Order: sequence, then structure tokens, then C-alpha cells
Amino acid sequence: YQVTWKNKMGFCPFFFRWNKNNMLNRGLDKQELLRVVDSVANEKSIDKELILSSMETAIQRAAYSKFGSDNEIEAQIDRKSGSIKIQKVLTIVEKVEDPAREISLKDANSNQNKSENFKLGDKIYEELPQVDFGRIAAQSAKQVISQRVREAEKNRQYEDFKDKKGQIISGVIKRLEYNNVIVDLGRAEGIIRKEELIQREILKNGDRVKAYCHDVKQDAKGHQIFLSRAHPQFLARLFFQEVPEIYEGIIEVKSVSRDPGSRAKILVSSKDSSLDPVGACVGMRGSRVQTVVNELQGEKIDIIKWTEDLPTLVAESLSPAEIQKVLIDEQNKRIEVILTEENLSKAIGRRGQNVRLASKLIGYEIDILTDKEDSERRQIEFKERTENFVKNLEVDETLGQLLVSENFQSIEEIAQSKPEDIHKIEGIEEDTAKELISRAAESLEKQKIEVSKKLKDLGVEDALLNLEGMTQGMLVVLGEKNIKKLKDFAELSSDELIGGFDEIKGKRIKINGYLEDFALSREEADNLIMNARKIVFAD
Repeated sequence: YQVTWKNKMGFCPFFFRWNKNNMLNRGLDKQELLRVVDSVANEKSIDKELILSSMETAIQRAAYSKFGSDNEIEAQIDRKSGSIKIQKVLTIVEKVEDPAREISLKDANSNQNKSENFKLGDKIYEELPQVDFGRIAAQSAKQVISQRVREAEKNRQYEDFKDKKGQIISGVIKRLEYNNVIVDLGRAEGIIRKEELIQREILKNGDRVKAYCHDVKQDAKGHQIFLSRAHPQFLARLFFQEVPEIYEGIIEVKSVSRDPGSRAKILVSSKDSSLDPVGACVGMRGSRVQTVVNELQGEKIDIIKWTEDLPTLVAESLSPAEIQKVLIDEQNKRIEVILTEENLSKAIGRRGQNVRLASKLIGYEIDILTDKEDSERRQIEFKERTENFVKNLEVDETLGQLLVSENFQSIEEIAQSKPEDIHKIEGIEEDTAKELISRAAESLEKQKIEVSKKLKDLGVEDALLNLEGMTQGMLVVLGEKNIKKLKDFAELSSDELIGGFDEIKGKRIKINGYLEDFALSREEADNLIMNARKIVFAD
């Protein structure tokens, strides 16, 4: 039969025909067969043992078609001489049930050399005549060999590229498909999806392109190499290539945030106190950073020196805006930045770009307020707290303002205080302090009764009422939002509870949460939801 191997010189046919003496009549001798195997293995960069084993499988299939599939047949190609041996295998058993595959111990010992002493479970090999391949058998053999070679080549490519995940790969653009870019990487192809391209970048067939390998996947159809030019780590790896100090580990890239093709921020630190990490990344006359900028189609890059002082880091991240005050909520990973009206637009940036990149860079949600807005908010909060104390503690406005000024936040806080904590406030006697604590406790008990009645009127089910971590205030808010069953609560997300931010048409939009006023952390919100889901799914 004919098998056609494709090599660098084109298609080269070789003709195989086996006779009874295990010889090849024409086209190739036995050694030539091994040379063909070596050639294919070298060209495809796969193990020649796999090619030989696939040939043995092909010969075995042809032998089954000639001698019958009820037999057990093995085909072997000698790795040194190239000779082919086809053998029938018989297993020695006590009682023969399948004569085509089994032989009794008595017959085995009587038919074989007397010097051999067989035992149960041994195998006897009987050599069979060589197979004269017909057209169908030859085609089947060719398919087996081709399939095995393709599978081995795919596995080899996957093994080659899985170790390149997280690195920059260079290739030539082969074609464009549905706005995706297919890149020729030599022995494989990679894909840059539309969303992983730099905005407004024009790429053409034949262009050489660099990209970040962010994933390599293997499935039944083969493997896929996913590349990106928009990934934040593409920027980090470019600096890794351009800045020797990063390559040597003296300078560390702490974090990267990007708006691909427009602006990026990179946070760097130095293990050597005498070395300026920002200056090293910029290079002499900006040579290093300019190389990276050119590769990223003119993307503006802010290089920021990392510091453990978070307020300073926030101020540097929001440059060129000048910050007046930074308020940090580490539990909820939120930061409030107070600045003047003149610096507001600088801090936010075009379409919220500057604050959005700074938020991603340091890993905190950043809320920006002007000093005027901050002052107005504080006045409103002061007034609301004062009114709460006046109403629930039955005190005059002056005393209510005094409590707020001393940083008492709520009725609960006063009820849990000790008399000496309140008595130390100038103008408040010890008896007055005790009376305030007593009134606060009575107010809370009254509120508890009122809330219980309201929850009953709203129809909030007992399972939600008894959920660990849930307060009555939270339950009232949820009931008013028509979330009255444990199942309804279990279907919520943490963002729906505590709020968050979303980006719509380039603008950063605030999303209010149902329980935002209760100052829940994301972890607390997640725990509430997970506890509800465990109960619901258990039922």
C-alpha cells in the first residue's frame, strides 16, 4: 500500500508490500522504513516510538481483517532491524472456553519444546504469515498512523506552549476572522480576541506582533492559545523586558491598571533603598518607558512609587490632583478622598478614567468629594444624629448636639456605655449620665416591639427572621423591598446588599444596596447570603 509523508521538500511517496518472508518487495528496505520514521519524528518533533507503535497498530488491524477478529494478534516492528513480526497470542488456561485465544496446559506442554515448562497464565506466541495489504486495509493503516501523528503533534504543541503562559510571545499575523486576530507562532496558532486588542490599533496580515499569553487550553478538538495586548500584565512583562532591574528582581512590579491604548498606571517598589524604582523604569531621557509606550500605540503611562503609607499612595495614584484629606475604611476596602473644587476634575479624569485606574491599582473603592460636599454631608449627619437623640432620649437640642460632638453615633452606643463614659463630658452630671443610659435602653426596647409588629404586618417569614447575623432594622428594610422569604434573600448578590459601582458608557455609576445604611462589609454580606443558601439548599 502507499503512505505519503509530507516533508520540507514536498510530498514523497513510499510503497510498502509485505511478503511471506517479511521483506519489502519494492520502494523501501527494512532499514529505509526506520529512516522514514526518524525523518517524520524529527520534522514533527514527536517521539519516533509513537510512530512505530501506530504502525504496529495499523498492521495489527490489517491482520485482524485477514485472520479474524476473534483471535488475539500482536504486531511488532524490530527497533534495530526494521523487520516486522505478526504473532497469534494464546493464553494457557486450565479449561479452554475460547479456542481462538486460549490453550490448555497439557496441549501447550505437548506442542512446545520439552525443555520449556509452562504454567497457567503464561502466553504462547505463534508466528503468522505476513499480511498482503489490500486497498481498504492500507487506507485504514494510513488513517491510524496519520491520526496518531496529528494527536502527538497537538500534544507536543500544548506541552510547548503551556509553559509560556504568562509570557510575551511574538508571531506573524496570519489572518483576521470576525475582528479576531489569528497569529502564526511557528508550529501553532494563537488568537487575539477583539476585546483583547488595543483600541484603534490597526493590524494587517503579515505584521509581526507581540502579545501576552494569558491562557492555554486543551480540549477534545485540540488546544487553543489565547493572546492579549490589552491585559494589564502585558504592560508589566514589557517593563520586565526593558528594565534589567525588574528582570534581576531588584525592582518589583506591585500592581498594574490599564485603559488599553489610552492610559495606564504601574506601581513599583525597590528592594534597594539607594535605587529609585521610578527613575529606573523611566530610563535615561525616558528611553525605557518610551519603548513600552511605542509598543502600546502611545498609551500614557504613570509610574508610581509604592509605599506602605496608604494615604500617600492614594494621593500619588490620583496625581496630578492635590488631595486635602483621605478617610480609609479598611474593613469595607473603601476610601473617601476630600479635595478642593479646582482639583475635582483632575482627580476624576476624563470619563472617570483617573480615579478608576487608581482604584484598580490600589484595590480600594475610591469616593471623591469636594471640601464643600464633605462639609454639607457632615452638617446633615450632625443634624440627623442630633434629632435622633432629641427624639428618642427626650433631651433638648443642646444636649443632643453635645453628645454628637463627643462622637456618639447612635442610641445603641449610649445604651451600651458606662455612666463614667458619659459623665466625663463637661456639663453632664453623673445622675444625668445614668438617666441617659436608662432612657436609651427603654427607647431600644420600645423600638424592638414596634419593629416586631411591623415585621409581622409586612409578612416576613420566620426562617428569614431567624437567620444568624440579621438585625431587625435590616429585616424591616428587606420587607419593605418585598424580600420576605429566605429563598428570595438567598438569591441576592453581595452588591445588591451593600451597593457598588458599575461602568455604563464610560461613566462610573453608583449602585445603591438594600442594606447600605447598615455599614456591612462585603465579607459579612457574603456570609449572610451563604448561610441563607445553605439552609435553602438543605431543605
